[in-house]
Amino acid sequence: MNSNSKKAVKPGYIKHYFLASLTLGLAPWGISGEPHIIGKIRWIWGGAVGMQPLDWFDFVLHGAPWALLIGAILWEGKKKFFPAAK
Repeated sequence: MNSNSKKAVKPGYIKHYFLASLTLGLAPWGISGEPHIIGKIRWIWGGAVGMQPLDWFDFVLHGAPWALLIGAILWEGKKKFFPAAK
């Protein structure tokens, strides 16, 4: 296999992270009028008073797709704009 065939195949993980961010990252849909993760971020910015371990787990669960998406975009940008020396 030559090096050109390796470059032609791109993993589709960014699409999966984007889909996960839209579904799990923004859940629940339409119940309170805002995504659940936004409410958790506001709670943490307000000092996280009264947050239980289950609330922190919920924050991690809803925030993980966003963290993966941002990390994947940064990783792809790094590979595109700062290619490794050959």
